[in-house]
Amino acid sequence: MASRTPESLIDSHCHLDFDEFAPDRDELVQRAFAQGVKGWVIPGVTLQQSKELLAFTLPVGDVFFALGLHPYFLAQHQDTDLQLLDQLIEMNHARIVAVGECGLDSSVGDIDRQTRLFEGQIHIANHHQLPLIVHHRQSHHLIAQSFKKAKPKQGGIIHAFSGSLQQANYYRDLGFKLGIGGTITYERAQKTKNVVAELPLDAFVLETDGPSMPLNGYQGKRNEPEQLVRVFESFCSLRAEPKMDIAAALARNTFEVLGVEISS
Repeated sequence: MASRTPESLIDSHCHLDFDEFAPDRDELVQRAFAQGVKGWVIPGVTLQQSKELLAFTLPVGDVFFALGLHPYFLAQHQDTDLQLLDQLIEMNHARIVAVGECGLDSSVGDIDRQTRLFEGQIHIANHHQLPLIVHHRQSHHLIAQSFKKAKPKQGGIIHAFSGSLQQANYYRDLGFKLGIGGTITYERAQKTKNVVAELPLDAFVLETDGPSMPLNGYQGKRNEPEQLVRVFESFCSLRAEPKMDIAAALARNTFEVLGVEISS
């Protein structure tokens, strides 16, 4: 019997609130929903944007929020933002599924300040018993150093994972899932493909990171919500299990790490 695309997928990381989606956001979301993408996790990147996320809605599907301070926006973060983020999560705890997008990015600079903000967010996540959504760029070794000083207690997701099998197992031992996106559609991404093929299904969740991280063949274009279906197809091509079993496992994984499941 021929396999079929599952009816339900969750995008564990998509910036649907960004201005790039403003002109046609509802249309894009409805098209993705019709193709089986039924839920989205939208991360915070600054304190102000995290506040605004709490009023964000979509015409269809389920939307979940993480609140955080992204290293890429380091210049926008104030010294008081950690305390205010903690308070914001306290006041809206029932609506928040994770702390993040947080992490360390070697392309930004001022690693010391990034580290203080990152470790501060780990402490916030631990205090509120929430998982983390962790950004990395040439910084796995720095993240490991921070995890020694401030060990995450609830795990989380390593967003856009592209590391080695050894790094993957390190994160898994700490309770993290690996966020897999459009990277695996590129021929050059053999290391990441090997991780997807080698580890058990319970290691992964899917994501787009839209509007960023376009898939192979879509370079230079906005990464849109429906592309999660293509990420799923590429993921399945690296696995031996039936598609429906993979989809069910990915949904379980997302629920396990973030506590989210779709109602549609």
